[in-house]
Amino acid sequence: MKSRLSRRFFTAVVVLVGLYTVLLIPGAEPPEPLPGDKEPFAWDRDEYWSHLEAQFREVRTVSCADLADEITDRFSALEKSLMTMDTAALSPSDTLFEIIEDRFFNLSVLLAACPERLAEFIELFSRLRKNVKNQSVVWVIESGLARDRIYRLLYGGRTAVEEIMMQAGDLSVPEIVSGTTEPSITPSAEILGVKIHSGDILVSRGGAPTSALIARGNDYPGNFSHVALVYVDSLTHNVSIIESHIEKGVAVADIEQYLKDTKLRVMVLRLRADLPEMRVNPMLPHRTAQYALHRAQTEHIPYDFAMDFEEPSKLFCSEVISNAYGYMGIGLWAGRSHISSVGVKAWLAAFGVEHFTTQEPSDLEYDPQLQVVAEWRGFETLYKDRLDNAVVDIMLESADRGERLGYDWYLLPVARIAKVYSVVLNQFDRVGPVPEGMDAAAALRNEWFSDKHNKTKEKLLLLAEKFRETNGYSPPYWELIKLARKAYAL
Repeated sequence: MKSRLSRRFFTAVVVLVGLYTVLLIPGAEPPEPLPGDKEPFAWDRDEYWSHLEAQFREVRTVSCADLADEITDRFSALEKSLMTMDTAALSPSDTLFEIIEDRFFNLSVLLAACPERLAEFIELFSRLRKNVKNQSVVWVIESGLARDRIYRLLYGGRTAVEEIMMQAGDLSVPEIVSGTTEPSITPSAEILGVKIHSGDILVSRGGAPTSALIARGNDYPGNFSHVALVYVDSLTHNVSIIESHIEKGVAVADIEQYLKDTKLRVMVLRLRADLPEMRVNPMLPHRTAQYALHRAQTEHIPYDFAMDFEEPSKLFCSEVISNAYGYMGIGLWAGRSHISSVGVKAWLAAFGVEHFTTQEPSDLEYDPQLQVVAEWRGFETLYKDRLDNAVVDIMLESADRGERLGYDWYLLPVARIAKVYSVVLNQFDRVGPVPEGMDAAAALRNEWFSDKHNKTKEKLLLLAEKFRETNGYSPPYWELIKLARKAYAL
């Protein structure tokens, strides 16, 4: 009897070891991507940032009362430039934009030391953003010059505003910042103090390391990683949010469920009322949201890891928006998103991405067909956003140097079993531990990436705190980048 049990136990062990060994066999690695035909945007202004920081250190030694006249003069100079911009049709090569950019950054240095007029500065940025979007209506957005100009002014302007916020501290950061009051007749509801309309687009930033990768891993690194579409019922005014999740594909959430997921920032975008299509049909955004809601409620639409925005049977988050508005005749993402860096492409390919001309969430902000209605962000979430960005930016530098995403090879059998279990759950519309459409190796690479990001971020937090104690101010973003390089090397 004991001999029989021993043989059975031995046989079971041999079978399990054999199964484990078979499941250890790695799958094919994604092919090494080819270089793109475009170049990622680069500021290439390290000396300029250092000059601004030196100015900031100097003005911190001066009382705000003594700086008041200079602040007023710089406000006046910037206001004068914006007035010229208000009344002239400018090409993206116009030197006025360079003057505005320089005046914006130089004023931000003084306000970082004396933030009493921060609200006024934010209003000027909102005005600048609206004007740039108005000017860019007739620009060829796909041209490198136009894309660079829009990015420098809109992304650069937000960066200047947020540098002041970080230096000003928690009490000086307004959680809600109003943008353009774009008219709409579609059904509406109030969320977090902002009136939103059916058809509005919510662009947000998640709290996961992969959210930072989505926001930063393209030719124009941005602040957003997710896009969702708002539907407001015309009778009940109940709000539904249509979005696509990596875990379960396209789904519908109420506003409480939407906000329950970590959001480091949220921006509300609205279709311009003066578009020809909107003049013919002002309810077009509502009809768009109805279409997206109907698809989400009547079809199972998996998440599109390949990021192929031209194939509608699977949708990643941006595609939910472009597919719905495209159905109504509006082609959003006037400038296609490009991922040109070989290193970034290799990392994204390891997660299943196959298309590197696509639609990135951050790039939707620069579409001239849309106006920014409002932004939500807080001091703590803004700080986390900056830390996550700095770590990912440095990790992507290592990707460009040839580092590739790894994973714990010995966990591959476990991940593959988890994948089979997930497939079974997916048949019953339930979410498993491995997302639908993602293979086991990609899931392990995600864990590897997140673990490395979090460990680097822990070291960066300590270095940033030491910088603050030594210098008396929070490290500006270019200093965070230097500290992140040091943290990644530790």
